[in-house]
Amino acid sequence: MTGQETPPMATPRAAAGALFFDEHGRLLLVRPHYKDYRDLPGGYIEPGETPFQACVREVHEELGIQPPIGDLLVVDWAPHPQEGDKVLFLFDGGILSPSMRDSIRLGADELAGYDFHPVEELPGLLIERLAHRVTAAVTARSLGRPLYLEHGQQLPN
Repeated sequence: MTGQETPPMATPRAAAGALFFDEHGRLLLVRPHYKDYRDLPGGYIEPGETPFQACVREVHEELGIQPPIGDLLVVDWAPHPQEGDKVLFLFDGGILSPSMRDSIRLGADELAGYDFHPVEELPGLLIERLAHRVTAAVTARSLGRPLYLEHGQQLPN
């Protein structure tokens, strides 16, 4: 290789989202118009944005609220067969108070609705790769430290 050649490198799509809970420990899931499964509030990171900034922006765009966004819970290297390399960030949105929940105004062009679900029900409500990622994020939240994942799974130690 000459001094002017650049070796190939990954150029992943990046997205960020948040986990929000109610006072009963149930997780908020959204129902996007453009997907046939439930999801978390969040979306792709725009050029020049940090993952945290994208999370805050997406939550505001989708739910119409600006709750404090907490710590990073997981980073997941999760290539998708049709979409290529992806790196996904999930942050802790904490517990949404009743007044914050009353302030939710759905981005009509994106979401058909939302609801809260017990964490135990997630595997039956989410597509498999998302269920793994969200379950790991719930674990990270209880551990008080972020986790690194590949395809939604922790690496063996």
